[in-house]
Amino acid sequence: MDTLIHEVGAAQMEINFLHGDPLNLADRVFLFKRTVSEAALRHKMYATLMAKPMENEPSSAMHVHQSVVDEASGRNLFAGREGEPTGLFYSYIAGLQKYTPALMPIFAPYINSYRRLSRFMAAPINVQWGYDNRTVGFRVPYSSPVAKRVENRIPGVDCNPYLAIAATLAAGYLGMTQHLEATEPLARDGYHLPFPLPRNLDEGLTLMAACEPLNDMLGEKFVRACLALKETEYEAFFRVISSWERKHLLLHV
Repeated sequence: MDTLIHEVGAAQMEINFLHGDPLNLADRVFLFKRTVSEAALRHKMYATLMAKPMENEPSSAMHVHQSVVDEASGRNLFAGREGEPTGLFYSYIAGLQKYTPALMPIFAPYINSYRRLSRFMAAPINVQWGYDNRTVGFRVPYSSPVAKRVENRIPGVDCNPYLAIAATLAAGYLGMTQHLEATEPLARDGYHLPFPLPRNLDEGLTLMAACEPLNDMLGEKFVRACLALKETEYEAFFRVISSWERKHLLLHV
């Protein structure tokens, strides 16, 4: 771990991990989440990893900072010799922009996950990108060439770190191999733009099922199992009549 600080929400903590190999980092995140939950229970408290545990309070994310290095030289492929952004950098972002909507069942895997993705609540609602812009899905921090990276701000804290990291790398890889072109960086508030991401789990599952490049990349058996599990969860949720529905509809329709 690098830092542990208080965030904006009530009893909300932010934990930053040092960069590293993706699989090793996923191990660390997974172990930390389980350790925090167990430690809290032993002190007669609870630590929740829901994306949106409290109404009118900020939600919790799992932002993923990513860069790609040359295996032989160790050079960051997102920065040129003079520190300028490379074509691979822009194509990687373009892959995230194109394929993220179909990856939402991984980035936002539960019904509650989509309550986090709302306007003006420090969570992204779009697939725009920008330099140090925290109102877009993909933020590029100002940094030295060796630390040139893209921050995927869409995954929630409730997601599986192994799957979330694999999914964001897969989207970037497809962007590079398909030579996709990113949009222009957004320098203004992104919350006033349209909402291109799925608004619920059902929409995300439909997009994931129809995306052949991602099915090939992630594996047909995995995608089929993921869809079956999440469709079962969604159907179980859909049968529940909420207290909001009874309050607003029971005697008024």
